[in-house]
Amino acid sequence: MSKFVRLLTVLFLLYAPATQAATLYIDPGRATLYRGDSITLAVRIMPDAAEGECINTVDATLSYSDNIQPVDVSIGKSIFSIWIERPVINKENHTITFAGGIPNGYCGRVEGDPRLTNVIAEIVFRSPGMQVGGSDDIEAKVDFTSGTRVLLNDGLGTEAPLRALGGIFTLEKTAGQGGIIDAWREDVREDDVPPEKFSIELQRDENGINFNGRYYIIFNTSDKQTGISHYEVMEEPVLEFANFSWGGVGVPWVKIGTDNSPENSYVLKDQSLNSIILVKAIDKAGNEYIATYIPSESHKTLSKNEFYDYGLVVLLVLVFIFLIFIAVRIVKKRRRFISEKIESESSGPTKEIEIIHDKD
Repeated sequence: MSKFVRLLTVLFLLYAPATQAATLYIDPGRATLYRGDSITLAVRIMPDAAEGECINTVDATLSYSDNIQPVDVSIGKSIFSIWIERPVINKENHTITFAGGIPNGYCGRVEGDPRLTNVIAEIVFRSPGMQVGGSDDIEAKVDFTSGTRVLLNDGLGTEAPLRALGGIFTLEKTAGQGGIIDAWREDVREDDVPPEKFSIELQRDENGINFNGRYYIIFNTSDKQTGISHYEVMEEPVLEFANFSWGGVGVPWVKIGTDNSPENSYVLKDQSLNSIILVKAIDKAGNEYIATYIPSESHKTLSKNEFYDYGLVVLLVLVFIFLIFIAVRIVKKRRRFISEKIESESSGPTKEIEIIHDKD
């Protein structure tokens, strides 16, 4: 009897359904690269549709072999709208890290949609530009490390069972017959669409935790072609005070963050909020969109020195108006005096002639 029970147990284990898991994978998973060619690899996510699960966060680290080099990372087509850490390439450690998410979660392709809309990021790799050694073709690998995690959209941040699939790429020793293939460079060359419109939001660090109680701005946009390269900020003062050294005509744009890792916040230099704020979004092809923010009167404040400067300007304007008024009065009086004098001189001889005529 015990043998029968053991047999049933073994059969149950053999035929038990496999544990489902979210799948994080590289697309394409296999390819051949000729010498000098580049390839764009998409990092994709596929939730477990059978379990009806939805994911909202991916915290990933990819490692790549040293015989293939990452060129760029684009999140222009990403389903993620929030980035805790934008993709960062670390060439010393041969890793690429990123962490992001999507509000309300991602549950997989909508039924009837023919597109595979599950891209998290696109990574451009290039094979060596010089001939690789050896008689056999060399393989390059791109894998997810053990620290990669996917969290469910369950309100608890539950970690989902994960199946991570990397990629294996064959590196040919010679160049291809059709010349070097660089699809990413072509995409950049053909991109003539500016980043999407966005707005600037003014915030103040009330608790003094992050920015010592100072005013700062936040902003964000996307570019569906080649992705955002970086942002630039300019503060242009409304009034040209001498102490507004950061503004004025010809003030340079301030670059925020670094290429491929742009920041989405900026602490204002003009804490009095008497400057017009401009934020420029630039994509990988150099196209740009500029958003403008003009602080309202309720936000504007003046420091003691700025108050004195402002009062001095107002006083000088009033004095100038008063001087103009006095000058106008003087001119009018002088004109009247000259006019009366001319009239007096012209009327004298006429009367004298009339008197002489009467005597005759």
